[in-house]
Amino acid sequence: MEEKGNNLNFLKGLLLWVLIGIFIIGLLKFSQFESKKINLIYSDFINEVKKGNIEGVLTIKKGVIYGKLKDGRSFYTYLGEDPDLNKILIENNISFKYEPGNWIFELIPYIVPGLIFFLIFWMVIRQANLERNRVMSFAKSTPIIPNPKNRVTFEDVAGCEEAKEELKEIIEFLKNPKKFQKLGGKIPKGVLLIGPPGTGKTLLAKAVAGEAGVPFLGMSGSDFVEMFVGVGAARVRDLFRQAKRLAPCIVFIDEIDAVGRQRFAGLGGGHDEREQTLNQLLVEMDGFQTDEGIIVMAATNRPDVLDPALTRPGRFDRTVVVTLPDVKAREKILKVHTKNKPLAETVDLSLIARATPGLSGADLANIVNEAALLAARKGKEKIDMIDFEEAKDKVLMGVERKSLYVSEEEKKIIAYHEAGHTLVQKSLPEVYPVHKVTIIPRGQALGTTHILPDKDRFLESDVYYKNSLAALLAGRATEEIVFGKKFTGSENDLRIATEIAKKMVCEWGMSENLGPVSFRQHDTVFLGRDLIQQREFSEETSREIDKEIKMILEEAEKKAKEIIIKNRDKLDLLVKELLEKETLTSEEIDKILGIKKGDENGHNENRERDETDNRRAG
Repeated sequence: MEEKGNNLNFLKGLLLWVLIGIFIIGLLKFSQFESKKINLIYSDFINEVKKGNIEGVLTIKKGVIYGKLKDGRSFYTYLGEDPDLNKILIENNISFKYEPGNWIFELIPYIVPGLIFFLIFWMVIRQANLERNRVMSFAKSTPIIPNPKNRVTFEDVAGCEEAKEELKEIIEFLKNPKKFQKLGGKIPKGVLLIGPPGTGKTLLAKAVAGEAGVPFLGMSGSDFVEMFVGVGAARVRDLFRQAKRLAPCIVFIDEIDAVGRQRFAGLGGGHDEREQTLNQLLVEMDGFQTDEGIIVMAATNRPDVLDPALTRPGRFDRTVVVTLPDVKAREKILKVHTKNKPLAETVDLSLIARATPGLSGADLANIVNEAALLAARKGKEKIDMIDFEEAKDKVLMGVERKSLYVSEEEKKIIAYHEAGHTLVQKSLPEVYPVHKVTIIPRGQALGTTHILPDKDRFLESDVYYKNSLAALLAGRATEEIVFGKKFTGSENDLRIATEIAKKMVCEWGMSENLGPVSFRQHDTVFLGRDLIQQREFSEETSREIDKEIKMILEEAEKKAKEIIIKNRDKLDLLVKELLEKETLTSEEIDKILGIKKGDENGHNENRERDETDNRRAG
């Protein structure tokens, strides 16, 4: 639409300059035409006739004689009353003719320039008005209205079954509002979709509009805020004005936290532009006016910062949580995204779903797209399992860094680091089973240990976390045992391990010394509840917490060292195979360690973690 408007403005400007050019050329031609003719006195004309200086045919029209002299000059003269003119012309052998005068043609040279001048003046005034309207148009909202031909339905939304059930009532009301109204029921005025990024909140809103067959007006929260004061409130009014004309319809505001943050929180008073926009939105949703048939849907991944007046009953009185998909939902999402793609028989979408815990629908769509691109790059006619595996690694860890040169000495250190993770991971109960281990650099990681869960879990024990910490610190412990040094590759391991230990002590009550007490720091309201935390315990307690975190990490590292020292021969075998093959699968690892199928005591969780982020020094 914007491109068409630009083309139309260009054509209007071009037409204006063409008319100006025609007007100027017409004036010049007319002035030149008139200036070339000389005005002869009638007596001089008679003398020229008698001298024989007239060339061609004379034209006599409405009392004016037009002709040409032999020297090439054109002339005209006024006839007046001379009854002997015809006789004089005949005696001097001058050809002449009478033409009836046409006042319309005579006025054309005078009218056309005037019309052109008036047209140019009108276009200049109109262009000025358009520019003025364009300047004032920043107060108007420009919602996105999807093409009805590309209608989105619930068939295009995989997973989110609970959310879809919640929204079916909205669809039923939009289709048949009298069914609810005759019983005195009122449909929720607003539906707030909350959930992590990429889980399909916007897609769900479009699907509701598509299922109900009603118009859909979509805007982003940031579209309301402008550099000019009062623009946000004006755009809210204009948006609901358009919605009233299209009712019943759905108004969707994406990232509503951009304008819906809590008021009077920190800096800025009640006249803040964002707060004025929020006030207008509150009035439109449930103020002095009641809009029938307009359902407002909004999406955010920061529900904690929204103003309470926005989420109260009567405005956003229904909250629909859109969570990250579980393993079954991920498989359905993968089926939707691979519906129109040629897949090889070896592709197992359930295995891909298991290997991608914690990923959103947008992440899964990205993996499918990357797999298709990789297969096309290799000249394949179908996408096979290897392409999906490479795409998953690329999306989760980055592109394989083939050009990165790693010396043999550093490669050996990386191999021992990863082998230490793998050995401890395989030796402890209640930890993730290892899917594969590699020393091929990807992204920032110089080596990685992959985990592949086979089912979803929502509760974890303190044993699980203590063993996970041992597996996390196993790489650092292996480096110290084998080389007698500590390397920089454990940076990410230490960060993750410290965060887990801190949560065990402060949030989950898994500390024996401090007991079942929560020391979680509370958020302080500042600039709409931005990340400012307030501590509510003493300095002495803080020191105890630090000691407890340190003790948990030291015990985990001690456990890892014991396993590594006890199984040093298996560690060396793993390193030897890693240096030779660079990547080992779960079956190859079990074969090296002598683990039979079913012997491994472990469990799986609804997420995959990159165990190691071996980074180069510096």
